[in-house]
Amino acid sequence: MTSIGNVSRTLHAPGMHSGVQRMTYNGAHGVRVPPSRNGCSVVCTGQRRWAYRNMSCGAQQGAGFDDAGMHTWDETPEIVSVDFLVLGSGIAGLSYALKVAEFGTVAIVTKGKAKEGCTRYAQGGISAVLDANDCVESHIKDTLIAGAYLNDLEAVRTVCGEGPARVLELAELGASFTKGETGALHLTKEGGHSARRVVHAADATGEEIERALLFQARKHPNITFYEHQLAVDLVTGEDAQGQTVALGADALCLQSEKLSRFVAPTTLLATGGAGQVYPLTTNPLVSTGDGIAMAHRAKAAVANMEFVQFHPTALHAGSCPYPSGLEPGRAFLISEAVRGEGGILLSADGTRRFMDGLDPRKELAPRDIVARAIQSEMQCSGSDHVLLDVCHLPRETVLSHFPNIANQCKKMGVDITTSPIPVIPAQHYLCGGVKAGLNGETTIPGLFACGEVACSGLHGANRLASNSLLEGLVFGTRAVQSAVDHKEHTESTIRDALHRVKNSDDIAAKWRRPPNGMSSAAHAWVQAKRQRLQSIMWEAAGIVRDYERMRRALGEIGELYIESRAICESYGINKELVELRNLVTVGELILSSALQRKESRGGHYRVDYPKSIPKEARATIISTSAKTRLRLKLIPSSDARQSTVVNVFSK
Repeated sequence: MTSIGNVSRTLHAPGMHSGVQRMTYNGAHGVRVPPSRNGCSVVCTGQRRWAYRNMSCGAQQGAGFDDAGMHTWDETPEIVSVDFLVLGSGIAGLSYALKVAEFGTVAIVTKGKAKEGCTRYAQGGISAVLDANDCVESHIKDTLIAGAYLNDLEAVRTVCGEGPARVLELAELGASFTKGETGALHLTKEGGHSARRVVHAADATGEEIERALLFQARKHPNITFYEHQLAVDLVTGEDAQGQTVALGADALCLQSEKLSRFVAPTTLLATGGAGQVYPLTTNPLVSTGDGIAMAHRAKAAVANMEFVQFHPTALHAGSCPYPSGLEPGRAFLISEAVRGEGGILLSADGTRRFMDGLDPRKELAPRDIVARAIQSEMQCSGSDHVLLDVCHLPRETVLSHFPNIANQCKKMGVDITTSPIPVIPAQHYLCGGVKAGLNGETTIPGLFACGEVACSGLHGANRLASNSLLEGLVFGTRAVQSAVDHKEHTESTIRDALHRVKNSDDIAAKWRRPPNGMSSAAHAWVQAKRQRLQSIMWEAAGIVRDYERMRRALGEIGELYIESRAICESYGINKELVELRNLVTVGELILSSALQRKESRGGHYRVDYPKSIPKEARATIISTSAKTRLRLKLIPSSDARQSTVVNVFSK
């Protein structure tokens, strides 16, 4: 297999408080169908009475708190046993589920409603070579250029080659894409593409794809949805040879605050990205890096976490006449296709087309180049935004191609046919993730990963526009046969392990405290820590980076890592604490990876290493814990910081 950038690297990671350490990173409550309908096995493991220590009197000794106080929890977690577990319900998870359901029962677990995820918010489209004047080799070349040649060449060839058939299959499944005058699929062009190859449904492509896939999945007799279930951690065990294998996941129902265990011989991570680690993101609120963090805790390898893509054009609400018209916690995306159809970028005063002279492709340069150009323009002019202008285009063209964008801007007082759109860069996509092969396989047998949660090697150092939906679709399909084969070939070797994880004693040993809600003071503490994390990440791991800022940020995130882990283990789980811990984990992985790459490449730009270096063109792979890599220690019980935290969570 030929590949570019799939070599693991020896790294130097800064310690928390001293010097530099040399090390090597080795590479249930929900929408449920009765068991009689789909064959899912729901197991109650008896009326064992679980005992837990009470946080108000102290906390788990291993976390450094005083060990005192007891309370009991009478309810045993429900255990749901299926053939295939899917965490996430975007294009990757649903396309996989629909096909793997032909081989057994499937549970789809989602944190919010099934339709809520990054797929729904994808505007531009899905790329595929469907024009006779285009070719797969051209798509491959564009993907490699955008990825700064850090891509895995075999992954690029696979996705670009198999993509057209998968997209047409999606249309046959019921996705209603925009068509041209001849009745053929209308193809648009986006930044980084050398040809028109982006299939779209006006400017709401993701929403249409999500609708079509959900419609099919909900009526499949072998698929059961478990909505409002937050996957908390992966369940692992050992096979007959003593090798660690994935056996499912534990999930917290966000409506009943009860814990459930989903047991399956195969688990697919399709949980999306981690945009909420930044203060400004186009990702929805559910994108808190849960899948990446869970896989990392289970010791699966993660790769290329330093490559965070910032979309050049998110709507700058503060410059709109009615700035309150946006969904809280998420920036509204102005699609790449707007520039693809002729939109131009102007300075905030509307007098200069600043991309002139910066890149021969101007507004259609790859996203990392355009995002840095916008940030530079804002810094030089002292403005908090720039303008994206489509006023020179025919009104009918603008409104027919971008009805969703036009409507949202109109709500906020901007008529995009007569006024330029105020825009600003925002976090948009994570090119790194759980290291996955061509069939979605990870370094843990039985665990698969597809979509944004995974690092397949397709995107390299920066994602080409509209390749993300394509990646989820292609690898979601490719993972099916591997998952089926794994289930069939390991039935005898993991039978005992599956039996053990269905035992209530195993769950009690892992979750020594029941789910636990929070007081207003505790909630405020978590929110403050989360906002601090976002601020750290924007300043140190944003569009432009340098060693000193990243080093200081990693030290502070190390403190957050210790605190969030200790509280989760000692207080009891809930949504806010689990998300904080996951976000801190992802933040640490991004910073640790970014510190090791002593060059600028794609979405990773360092002012102290402003050029790409050929010998650095290899993947960054991490498979050891932050505690080990950064020499973290638990907070001593005598530490004043711990007393403060205990007091807050005792109120």
